[in-house]
Amino acid sequence: MKKLKSIQHKTASPFVNMGPIKLRQPLPIQGIENVDPFLLLHHYGPYAISEFNNPFDLGPHPHRGFEPITLLFKGEQFHRDSLGNEMVVKAGGVQWTTAGRGIIHAEAPTKEFVKKGGDLEGIQLWLNLPAKNKMMTPNYQHLEDEQIPKVFSDDKKVQLNIIAGNQNNKTGLIKTQTSVNVFTANAEAGGTLEIDIPETHQSLIYVLEGEIVVNNSDVLKKGENQMIVFNQDGNTIQFEAKQKSTLLILSGEPINEKITQYGPYVMNTQTEILEAMRDYQQGKMGYLY
Repeated sequence: MKKLKSIQHKTASPFVNMGPIKLRQPLPIQGIENVDPFLLLHHYGPYAISEFNNPFDLGPHPHRGFEPITLLFKGEQFHRDSLGNEMVVKAGGVQWTTAGRGIIHAEAPTKEFVKKGGDLEGIQLWLNLPAKNKMMTPNYQHLEDEQIPKVFSDDKKVQLNIIAGNQNNKTGLIKTQTSVNVFTANAEAGGTLEIDIPETHQSLIYVLEGEIVVNNSDVLKKGENQMIVFNQDGNTIQFEAKQKSTLLILSGEPINEKITQYGPYVMNTQTEILEAMRDYQQGKMGYLY
């Protein structure tokens, strides 16, 4: 039987400064440390990128112990890493890095994109790994928009993109280490959709653009409240778009382990953080110039 998940938190998506970049950070936020297994959610852009303005050029940096994920909504980004991957991610595409025991990567708008100019917008997501997987072999997965299964509402006004997990007998191609759903949705005004989410999963819905009503009760609108976190009580969430909207829907089986985080590392103890710093300095995470 379908039962709507009740709403635990409703929150804005305030701007934070990351070096030269201003971006929205709805997670973590005061009162919500994480939505286990999701640790961080950054919404960057839309930035008008040109030869005169390119703040989003992130040089080589390391990660260990979790999965940094990029979902690109506008523009083009060039990814390169210490495993030897070099990939251009375009709007609608996804790059899913499993840092495991250590990876170094860099990302920036492509030279061609900077030259011609345009908007860049994306989501950067940090997905935790359980202790048993934190030191696994690093890996990189890349999907283009056309590889992502789509589910449509009855009225065809909502398109749900299944990046990881399952919906309506369709399964995303990303291989995950724990049970998670990562969906994006594009909705026309008046479009409604019900999404099945396991009762045990922690879950959230985030609005990048537009305005929606969630579970017939709560409004999310860009620039106001943009994220709802749900309780682990029902098995469905539902929304209706009040205007053309772009959404992110996340759910996952909680890992329920103590975490220690320092900069680009997410481990379980302080000792493991110190080991990560030492291993990076000793070149054990590889090299990227």
